[in-house]
Amino acid sequence: MALTREEREQFLAEPHVAALAVATQDSDRAPLSVPVWYQYAAGGDIWVLTGRTSRKAELIGAAGRFSLLVDRVEPTIRYVSVEGPVTETRDATRGDLEEVSARYLPAEKVAGYVDFAWENHGEQVVIRMRPQRWVSSDLGRI
Repeated sequence: MALTREEREQFLAEPHVAALAVATQDSDRAPLSVPVWYQYAAGGDIWVLTGRTSRKAELIGAAGRFSLLVDRVEPTIRYVSVEGPVTETRDATRGDLEEVSARYLPAEKVAGYVDFAWENHGEQVVIRMRPQRWVSSDLGRI
C-alpha cells in the first residue's frame, strides 16, 4: 500500500542510511548505487555531502539528477524512493558536516568524527535535490 504524502515525507525525514543511485554514461556499466547519509526536512530539498572529485559527484553532475531509496523491515516492511533534479552544488562547510553527522551519530561522537572527516576526507560538496517523483509502500497494511 502506498504511503500518503505526509507519511512518506515523515519517513524520509528519519535518519535512514539511503541508497543513492545515479546513471552512468558507460553502456557496459549499471547505474552507480552507494550508501549515503543525507539530510531532509518534510517539504524541502534533500542534500548529500560527498567528495568534490568522487565518482558519485562526477556522475551526478553529468546526469543532473539522482535518486535515493530508504527502507526498513521492522515493525513492517516500508520503503520510500525519491528521484529528482539537482538544484544546487556548492562547497561544503564544516557546519554541513556537523549537521549531517549529528543526524546519524551519538552526540558524544560527533565532534571527533567531524574533526577526523574534515582533516582526512578532502574537499567536499553539498548536492541538493528537489524531490520530484516518489514511490512508497508499507507492506504492513496488507
